Amino acid sequence: MEHADVVVIGAGQAGLATAHAMLRRGLKPVVLEASDQSAGSWPRYYDSLTLFSPARFSSLPGLPFGGGNPDRYPHRDEVVAYLTAYAAHLDADIRTATRVTEVREDGNGFAVALESGERLATQAVVAASGSFGSPHRPALPGIGRYTGQVLHSADYRSPDSFAGRRVIVVGAGNTAVQIAFELASSARVTLASRNPIRFAPQRILGRDMHFWLVRSGVDSAPVGRLLRTPPTQPVFDTGRYRAAVTAGAPDRRPLFASADGKDVTWTDGSGEEVDTIILATGYRPHLPYLAPLNALEAKTARPLHRNGISRTTALRSQAWNASARCRRTPCAASDGTPHGSRIAWPLSSGAERLGALVRRVST
Repeated sequence: MEHADVVVIGAGQAGLATAHAMLRRGLKPVVLEASDQSAGSWPRYYDSLTLFSPARFSSLPGLPFGGGNPDRYPHRDEVVAYLTAYAAHLDADIRTATRVTEVREDGNGFAVALESGERLATQAVVAASGSFGSPHRPALPGIGRYTGQVLHSADYRSPDSFAGRRVIVVGAGNTAVQIAFELASSARVTLASRNPIRFAPQRILGRDMHFWLVRSGVDSAPVGRLLRTPPTQPVFDTGRYRAAVTAGAPDRRPLFASADGKDVTWTDGSGEEVDTIILATGYRPHLPYLAPLNALEAKTARPLHRNGISRTTALRSQAWNASARCRRTPCAASDGTPHGSRIAWPLSSGAERLGALVRRVST
């Protein structure tokens, strides 16, 4: 069986930044990516997806996000190109089209089983496979009786096939607003959500909000771990989204009260026929390969962790701590991680930080 210092599962932003951190500390990570390119889930997001952080604040450690004006807001394809270039820039063993099926304890380390039937032995595993494989589909009123088209935002690509249709986009976050905004140019669209949309200014005093987060130190402060329930993520806006919603294109309503057939009934008692419901309702952790370690909650499949470190897999000797730090969502970040585990995964700390925590047993 092949041996690796550390196995990183996932070659998206968290996995690549984690590999960078380990290389700096003299380790030779093996990065396993299920898809056919080193860009994580980004190639599968909708065509018009745009970051709400400028390019200058969207870099991973060791390689600036180039390609033009550093104050522009990169689109999906730019992110894919950047991550692909970042992977090529790393002197790391990155294996695409390599799906992990399970991780089991094996002596003082782990055995990582691949779909191909091969296995890798390692003393540390980082689960950086993200959540795109587990779209959250909430139990909405009457959704089981609705016979129209139901899509998750993970399945949405462009507005081309929705022209002239009646569409409800469920959600109140950046993805919901972006999709509803672009659909409204060719379809009749409603943003429906249980909670109101919280708009936040994209720019303050002529500077993007990320400039002020960095300047104030809030961007790198470990406040996320202090919040038992993180606040609802706001929709960052230059003003065009709020103006569009105010003008009713798309309009915004509370979540519908029921659905039956293709008819939807609103909370005011009115009803109408709706062609498509798009669920921009986020994702949940997707870590099925960790089930043999009893590292997941039984009901929710969420990881059992403390600050991103597994609570169920203990060290038997000294360990060291590796971390990578950068700003904006496409990054892996951690600091001050406690001793006591050999398995880790990216940990979300609010809207702007992901944690990728690494442990390795000393030999």
